[in-house]
Amino acid sequence: MGVTYLGLLIVAMLGVGLADARWRLFLWGDPRRAALVLLAGVALLLGWDVAGIAAGIFLRDPNALSTGILLAPHLPIEEPVFLVFLVQVTMTTYAGARRVLTSSHTRARRLERAATPPPSAWTEGHRT
Repeated sequence: MGVTYLGLLIVAMLGVGLADARWRLFLWGDPRRAALVLLAGVALLLGWDVAGIAAGIFLRDPNALSTGILLAPHLPIEEPVFLVFLVQVTMTTYAGARRVLTSSHTRARRLERAATPPPSAWTEGHRT
């Protein structure tokens, strides 16, 4: 029995959580909405896992890196932790990319407006 995989998942979650906290992207940006998205995502993916296990598609082989603790047949305790991490990293990345792209677009529009002379300058020197 090992805890390597579970430990690495937790460390990775903490790393993403620190980035999230620093820039307030997902869980730190809107905690209530983020918790709802996180729970819905994990529930959907866990349902997918259970369906795959029931169909005989997903199987678990014992190994030295995982704890060996099963929540159900072929469903190790690490799986829900991984699913939380998967949703967390996906939504944090999405929120970060959206912020960068939105700010880039806003910055480009600001620069475009600054380069265009105001309407009053268009008519100066051209009396009708």
